[in-house]
Amino acid sequence: MSLETFGNWLYDTQVSTFLREVSWIIPTVQSIHILAISIVVGSALISDLRLAGVLATDEKPAAIVRRYLPWMWTALVILLLTGIVMLLAEPGRTLNNSIFWTKMALVLVAFALTLFFRKPLLDPEFRLDHARWATMVKPAAWISLLVWVGVIFCGRWIAYT
Repeated sequence: MSLETFGNWLYDTQVSTFLREVSWIIPTVQSIHILAISIVVGSALISDLRLAGVLATDEKPAAIVRRYLPWMWTALVILLLTGIVMLLAEPGRTLNNSIFWTKMALVLVAFALTLFFRKPLLDPEFRLDHARWATMVKPAAWISLLVWVGVIFCGRWIAYT
């Protein structure tokens, strides 16, 4: 089954029809989605700028990551749930859209960077300066920020393609 066929089938389901016909659902879900992305990107911005050595240099990177990572994970779950609702409501707008798939790929890259460079910092025994990949932290932090900016731009462009 192709994505287009699947999207057409999904569009005709009762759930998809209900989501489109209740006028307040999609704008509300989109608003929550945007608020969640702002929490994710805000958390990533603070954490990445600390990992890059630009912000809060008087605090250990682990302290910053411990403070913001739970916010990031919670917001990512909300993004996933609201994204599923938007996909169910308008499958043709997303499933056949290359910008949507680019956004999903960027989210996966950002997620992988988060797991690889932030999660180890949660271990109290971990020492960043002794990690084999310590020299990669600053470039990875800047790459992470660029990836999240790409996610934001792709999210906006989905509506126009």
